[in-house]
Amino acid sequence: MIRLSGITPSGHIQLGNHLGAIRRWAAEGGPEDLYFVSDMHGMTTTHNPARLRSLAAEQLAMLIASGIAPERVFVQSDIARELGALTWILECTCSYGEAARMIQFKEKSKGQAGVRLSLLTYPVLMAADILLQGAGEVPVGEDQRQHVELARALAKRFNGTYGDVFTMPKAVLPPSGARVKDLADPTRKMSKSARDEVGVVFVLDEPDQIRRKIRRAVTDGGTRPVFSPETRPGMANLLEILAACTGGKPEVLAEHFPSYGALKEAVAEAVIEELRPVREGTVALLADPAELDRVRKAGAARAAERGEHRLSSALRLIGGN
Repeated sequence: MIRLSGITPSGHIQLGNHLGAIRRWAAEGGPEDLYFVSDMHGMTTTHNPARLRSLAAEQLAMLIASGIAPERVFVQSDIARELGALTWILECTCSYGEAARMIQFKEKSKGQAGVRLSLLTYPVLMAADILLQGAGEVPVGEDQRQHVELARALAKRFNGTYGDVFTMPKAVLPPSGARVKDLADPTRKMSKSARDEVGVVFVLDEPDQIRRKIRRAVTDGGTRPVFSPETRPGMANLLEILAACTGGKPEVLAEHFPSYGALKEAVAEAVIEELRPVREGTVALLADPAELDRVRKAGAARAAERGEHRLSSALRLIGGN
């Protein structure tokens, strides 16, 4: 069964993305699993085209540098023609009411002037991402579950009305990964699109940058490291990061350090070593644009080929071709 996962280039990939998702994709992904850079999803709101293009290339390089097989990755916009055609077919299957009641559309469009139509139709594009590749499972968080359910509803409706073309996808919650919080504000998740980057460790940060950010991390007072997520969230965050990088248990690791300073140094070194091979591999790929372009074109060709028969069948059955 094909599992499909995507990552949107809304910012540089950070430690939470790596520990919570990408590292797991590389280690646990099955031979049919697919991973893509969803750069077209990043066009639904105001954005800088050059930055989007650069981030998409960076994320593709990082997925490969993390150990995901090149034949399992592609960039969404490289198959824009196929996705555009299937999105139109699915829009002709979807009602306005179905699109308008998506929770993310309601939240993101609330109080905004000049909301882009793409924000409304984006879930249909996501359905096209899923259905074109024949994905049976889509690991998503709760915020995206409704979109996968729409893809399933559209697949069922199309198959029942015109003919059996699409695999029926289902949303699955991914395995619980590392819950990495912002180092400066442990009440919120570490985010690649955070406005204030002082508490965010990016995968491509240099070692000295990582050390500085971790040394400045919030530690909630007290005298010794203690793992207490409810009362000491900053300290708990550091211990969970260390545990994710070393394979230990945060409550046990807390007992090994006599001071905050010693713990922070250990966390910094563990993070640096965890990210080193990914950072070096990504930098090397970005420095060889010809190789990265070759990998990217091959990924696009495979993605288009995987979906070709579904797209042509859907177009013929709905009245095209």
